[in-house]
Amino acid sequence: MICRSALSRGSKLALGRQGARGFAAAASPKASYEPTTIAGVKVASRDDNGPTTRLAVVAKAGTRYEPLPGLTVGLEEFAYKAGWPLFFGNTNKRSALRITREAELLGGQLTAYHTREALVLQASFLREDLPYFTELLAEVVSQTRYTTHEFHEEVKDIIHQKQAKVDASALALDAAHAVAFHSGLGAPLYPTPSTPIDSYLNEQAVADFAAAVYSKSNIAVVSDGASEHGLQKWIEPFFKTVPAQGSGSLNNVASKYHGGEQRISAVGQNSVVIAFPGASLGASSPETAVLAGLLGGESTIKWSPGFSLLSQAAAPGAQAKATNYAYSDAGLLAIQINGQSAAVKKTAEAAVKALKGVAESGVSQEVLVKAIAKAKFTLLSGSEVGGVGIVHAGANLIHGGSPLKVAETLKAFESVTGDKLKAAAKALLEGKASVASVGDLHVLPFAEDLGLQV
Repeated sequence: MICRSALSRGSKLALGRQGARGFAAAASPKASYEPTTIAGVKVASRDDNGPTTRLAVVAKAGTRYEPLPGLTVGLEEFAYKAGWPLFFGNTNKRSALRITREAELLGGQLTAYHTREALVLQASFLREDLPYFTELLAEVVSQTRYTTHEFHEEVKDIIHQKQAKVDASALALDAAHAVAFHSGLGAPLYPTPSTPIDSYLNEQAVADFAAAVYSKSNIAVVSDGASEHGLQKWIEPFFKTVPAQGSGSLNNVASKYHGGEQRISAVGQNSVVIAFPGASLGASSPETAVLAGLLGGESTIKWSPGFSLLSQAAAPGAQAKATNYAYSDAGLLAIQINGQSAAVKKTAEAAVKALKGVAESGVSQEVLVKAIAKAKFTLLSGSEVGGVGIVHAGANLIHGGSPLKVAETLKAFESVTGDKLKAAAKALLEGKASVASVGDLHVLPFAEDLGLQV
């Protein structure tokens, strides 16, 4: 609840006029995804009876599971060639051109993207077109053609173009994951320019990886805006061609946190990541989410410096933000700082000092209330916008868990106290950090300079 002592008289009057109606709206978040199984396929869905639908296949095919570098992005680019809008690959039934024209006629949007744990094939469309797009996604999963000419003429070139665009912030985040987890989650999200993917990647290797990951045991179908009856009706016939088990093995090594430091020299861009063990998917760790809200980043209110620790710590010429990267068996709470080398150094020093301040002295009640509210907004907005909720729901299912219960999680945030937040910050600083620096290494600080253990 809002701390009324922190409000002006005008704000109190506005809240009074808002009355119960306003608080009831705030207390009614969009429903959580409900899990079920249809014809052997794990399904999570929610329906607000709106006019549009998002439907996605979430496959256990992220970079942590690839047996060779580049297979996840190769599979992604075969499904969706980023150089061509709305362009899924050729299947045994339909050409890519036909798929494109049909999707455009229906006003649909098709995309594919990946995380460290999942590959997502997603369609957004008008509600009444559920049968067509359910069939299409099943077709892409089970009947895509991995041809030699497509690989060499389209897929390979797109991958090399994206390799060249990997910037300092992406390199630093990958490096932080590498020192934190080594293999598995430590694999880069996208192959770096120095990764020799040509030694590992070809159309046959991608086809073999597809055969290993595209099975009912490794995928989940997630729907936002379709009825349960419609999903039951169309998933069963269209996904019957998807095999029950995949052929081949994945890199299924369990995650283990190590900590450490990595420094990469680069020209023109500077980035530092300071990371600690975070909260995993489904873990009951509301303190981590609230601490991420407290650390925050750039102010969300124009002309205001913001309440978050990082917005106040950021030096001119640097930007900082905190994010909890949640995975099935681990998490990484990361502070990322980008900008001019001297500003990045100054901001990194101030960020660690601010975190130590929380560990030693805690925070005021007013700041705690703001941090909890920020954590709530981040959870709810991520669930509704940009497909984050779809990815998390699918990732939970393919790893044997259940979709996030939104109402329960929001309630857990309310249980976080100043003492709990103080203890959480102290535990992070007493353990090993994962620090990565990319840019002008003559200026960027070492972990030891920041007073961190690695």
